[in-house]
Amino acid sequence: MKLGIVFFAFFALLASAAAQQATPVCACEANPSQHAHDMALMDMPDHASHEGMAHGDMQMDMALQPVAQPASGTSWQPASTPEHMWMGAFRGWTFMAHGNLFVGYNQQGGPQGVGKFESENWLMLMEDHAVGRAKLQLRQMLSAEPVTTPHPGFPELFQTGETYKGQPLVNHQHPHNAFGEISAQLTVPITGKFSWLVYGGPAAEPALGPVAFLHRASAQENPAAPLGHHLQDSTHISYGVVTSGFTYGKVRAEASAFNGREPDERRYNIGLGPLDSWAARLSVAPTENWTVQYSYGRLTHPEALEPGNINRQTASIQYNRRIPAGNWANTLLWGHNFKQLERTTQNSYLYESALNFARRNYAYTRLELVDKDELFAGNVPLPASRIGAYTFGGVRDIGQSALGQVGLGADVTFYSMPSTLNAVYGHNPVSFHVFLRLRPPLAKH
Repeated sequence: MKLGIVFFAFFALLASAAAQQATPVCACEANPSQHAHDMALMDMPDHASHEGMAHGDMQMDMALQPVAQPASGTSWQPASTPEHMWMGAFRGWTFMAHGNLFVGYNQQGGPQGVGKFESENWLMLMEDHAVGRAKLQLRQMLSAEPVTTPHPGFPELFQTGETYKGQPLVNHQHPHNAFGEISAQLTVPITGKFSWLVYGGPAAEPALGPVAFLHRASAQENPAAPLGHHLQDSTHISYGVVTSGFTYGKVRAEASAFNGREPDERRYNIGLGPLDSWAARLSVAPTENWTVQYSYGRLTHPEALEPGNINRQTASIQYNRRIPAGNWANTLLWGHNFKQLERTTQNSYLYESALNFARRNYAYTRLELVDKDELFAGNVPLPASRIGAYTFGGVRDIGQSALGQVGLGADVTFYSMPSTLNAVYGHNPVSFHVFLRLRPPLAKH
């Protein structure tokens, strides 16, 4: 009941602000397509759009310049990151939608591997409106994975986290919930380059971790979740979040109170819980091509079947660069869990890269080292095993139009592991995907 009152008050505050809105300060109605671009997520530092600054009708404060690519929650992605989205404007509102749909065959290798047809998918809807000199943004993230995921989940060798039918998931990635985000964000200019934001909702992402893998440009050609997901960005769906922070130019500091439990097996509901966990994040965007973040959080009882709390740290660097007829996106990421009850630590290290060249061609890689201590659910706990996963893949766009892009892709993954696991996983397991990828078109600038 108390949590419901908190969220009712939060949305009532934002609704009241919207009801008292003044005439939009950006008089772009004569050019809706430009307005859609200029209003697309004004939560980045002042360098985020040199194009937007050139328009005489762009009267926003420097601290509210638009970002080139929506990220996840309140996290930052390099401003040069290309946009894949549908956009439109109507009566002062800007409407945006972006997402990804993979349909394909997944074959995991070795004695623990299986082959399944599957579909990973998500759709993000966003609505922006000026509120006086501030900006209100509403978001809804939806997924059909509860019905497109094979049982007990997407096959993925060495993946762990969450449950299926009351048992820990091992060698499978759980589906995402039907409602991944239902949130609101109000960004208010204070003075000059200084602004304040408040964000949250019944389904949202706290200020913990990098841009979630679903939204990272370096990961958007790869249908699989990183093996380090539950040490890095698993809180990207939290059922109960309130975040507040300040941005000064190229720097943002923010903190969150949130429900630290992982979503339960009922993938269609919104399992609200107490705001019993907290996180803080510092982000820096020194140029339009770089973003850096460090975050720390305390998660209260995140896993349903694993007692105890977790202290999580993450640090990441994202680099994006536009190249002739393409783009190059990169992420370097460290995630660390300290389990308070067992007094044990797990580390994860990731490098991702996606290169778009000659317009229609993509090459991508994901290289990971991850400590796993949950590979033998139900047995006596064992020390963590250092697992390596090395993925190499590519996609070719076979259809492009104003409606979207259709790509045909494939990848292969090799592994390294302690020899003590050979008897269970085989000596040299190899996994692969073959898939179609559908998404919105590349937005024009």
